[in-house]
Amino acid sequence: MAATALLAGACGGDDDAALVVYSGRGEELVGPLFERFQEQTGVQLDVRYGDSADLALLIGEEGDRTPADVFYSQSPGAVAFLAERDLLGSLSDETLGSVDAALRSPDGEWVGVTGRQRVLVYNADEVDATGLPASIDDLTDPEYRGRVAVAPGNGSFQDFVTAMRQTRGDEATEEWLAGMAANDSPNYAKNSAIVDAVARGEVLMGLVNHYYNYRALAEDGDLPSRNHLFEDGDLGAVILPSTASVVAGSERAEDAETLIRFLLSSDGQSYFAEETFEYPLAGGVEPRAELPPLSGQELPEYDLGRLSDLRRTVELIRESGLEQ
Repeated sequence: MAATALLAGACGGDDDAALVVYSGRGEELVGPLFERFQEQTGVQLDVRYGDSADLALLIGEEGDRTPADVFYSQSPGAVAFLAERDLLGSLSDETLGSVDAALRSPDGEWVGVTGRQRVLVYNADEVDATGLPASIDDLTDPEYRGRVAVAPGNGSFQDFVTAMRQTRGDEATEEWLAGMAANDSPNYAKNSAIVDAVARGEVLMGLVNHYYNYRALAEDGDLPSRNHLFEDGDLGAVILPSTASVVAGSERAEDAETLIRFLLSSDGQSYFAEETFEYPLAGGVEPRAELPPLSGQELPEYDLGRLSDLRRTVELIRESGLEQ
């Protein structure tokens, strides 16, 4: 999608006095929370929704002419792209301090809002849970041919691949992608489509973010879809945070940071925990009881600030033949 053709939908209108938010998180997901912020603070929002990577490219094109005050990204790679180009402002120590140091910018340019864990969703009616793979690397074995769905064009999958490039190098990443392509991994447009396909038995398994299946089960508890966590330390269980930033040069930087602090408040974090099944990262809020606690896991480590090279990641995915 061309970045200049991107802006779509708004919450609060196009009033010049409104705080402009470029949101890589969908209106269905976060629109109610933005409405709550407006009601509580009186600050009006002009929210423009789109793909996180496309919005980051748009800010890059607009430069100091961008109307954006806040960049709310689903993808840590997209925010790293902007940080690398000095297109983000600085957040206060108070805002940054509400989140663990590993989940915020060391330079103060962005802060993690929620955590999304990569998992393997599977159909429990068709798959024996005792035989599920221990590692993401197992999925290239012939026994998984045609059985594991992927979303190559999705930002979370691309962030996962970028993290693999960072931790293993391009050559090993190319080998994994080629192995998945050779296994005829079915393609879907997004995580929710994979969860739906697994639930109806169209495909047996799929790589997704954890919360999509929890949301599906909240709507229909009879679905056979279940999440499987890869073994401790495996890259397949990586945590990808959503992030929020003030855009460099914003004339509404104070209001912009007020919105970010609201997202990190107990009110905002409780919304994410209860309504979207994501892991809260601030506000002293606990995740829903259904979620495996992160504190008991050995999570794979990577540098969030070095996920900016999305272009090369997309090239590797396409060159591998994985994207059909």
